[in-house]
Amino acid sequence: MDELNNFIRFIDRLQAANCNFALWSVQGSNTPEIIITGNNELIYPANINKLNGQNGFVFAPYEISEKSPLILLRPGIYKKGIEEITSINYENIQKHESGKHKSDEPCYFISRDEYLANIRQTVDEIKSTKLDKVIVSRLIPFKRNNESIGEVYMQLFKQIPNAFVYLINLPKAGFWMGATPEILLKSEGKMFETVSLAGTQSRHNNCCYEWRTKEIEEQAFVSRYILDIFHKFNIHSYTASGPETLESGKVAHLSTSFRFPANKLGSNFGDFIAKLHPTPAVCGYPKSKAAQFISKIEKHNRRYYTGYLGPWNLNGNVELFVNLRCMEIRPEQYILYSGGGITSCSIPEYEWEETNNKAENLLSAIKTVQNK
Repeated sequence: MDELNNFIRFIDRLQAANCNFALWSVQGSNTPEIIITGNNELIYPANINKLNGQNGFVFAPYEISEKSPLILLRPGIYKKGIEEITSINYENIQKHESGKHKSDEPCYFISRDEYLANIRQTVDEIKSTKLDKVIVSRLIPFKRNNESIGEVYMQLFKQIPNAFVYLINLPKAGFWMGATPEILLKSEGKMFETVSLAGTQSRHNNCCYEWRTKEIEEQAFVSRYILDIFHKFNIHSYTASGPETLESGKVAHLSTSFRFPANKLGSNFGDFIAKLHPTPAVCGYPKSKAAQFISKIEKHNRRYYTGYLGPWNLNGNVELFVNLRCMEIRPEQYILYSGGGITSCSIPEYEWEETNNKAENLLSAIKTVQNK
């Protein structure tokens, strides 16, 4: 218990001193990992292809821009495990002045009526054009008190063991936390894995799930898109597992896993990621038409929501996850990002509830700590 308390205090000290760091644990692991860097160890490439041959931890936005750049943390200090992390000499870490990592990106919090109107407009667009699916998201504010961010992180880690749980503080990006179940690209020995994840419902206690046509169709769009990318990279030898139900915190999804030989990409997996992201799971299908529609209907900037993050060729491993179930942490509030896949079968009221259900994973962790 003392070791855990020391770990939480160490996280809070890093945050208070505005240090550059990425803290994370991968799916199914009880072992947190951390990279702490100085400003000279941060790389801001113009596109993901520029990271071929690099190693570290990548934090990528939905769309690269001046205000939301692609960032690579090179492993200045890299430690794995609570004992190793708490043994880091805090005095040797580069600190920064308060506010240096603060985001000035304006927020637009949409009302329920506005969101329902947007969904109706999206469904009409899908029915009248060649658009099949669009992800429509919104921002959800929640008051931040003086609770320990280290405790919120550990509570999230405890509640969702089968997710990639992270905490990141970086200049130009800000302060972010999340717990995402969706693999974008993960190495497993001589194989790579990518996942088609879409369709959402509340988690059941009895593990018995029935999926609607809308959710099955939504997930199938993502699988089809991944196979199209495989064809472009001459990947014809692969195995698929699913669709099957994946439980993540308070919600469940439909998931299909695709595995293929890593030698098909070699060390240039940045090229593959450049084509794969954003998938229809976070954008829509066809992708170009969906992206254009999103830019018109969403009044907020997604920033790092629906981007991706994780170890990039760190110790020879690639473990990239889509940045879902995430929030930006500001001095006075948490800004949660939540969205849903809209198809011709979507019912606006159900879509509103889905965004609330997805946000509950993060809100539950915050409320548990606040109510102690």
